[in-house]
Amino acid sequence: MKQASKKLLEGVVTFAVGLSLRLFTDGVETPVVTLTKVGVVLMCVGGVLAALGLFETVRKSSPVKPD
Repeated sequence: MKQASKKLLEGVVTFAVGLSLRLFTDGVETPVVTLTKVGVVLMCVGGVLAALGLFETVRKSSPVKPD
């Protein structure tokens, strides 16, 4: 698997895990942080990874031709 595709897949999976934490752990209390805040952080990290993977995929598929 290419590095860009791997980053895109990791970002989508991380975003999905963060979204599920955000939606389904509203009443769960933990000693240090709330799981909904962890879900939001994971959604942000997943979004950045997915955007980076998408950017690298698009960039490698259409190389710039030198003048």
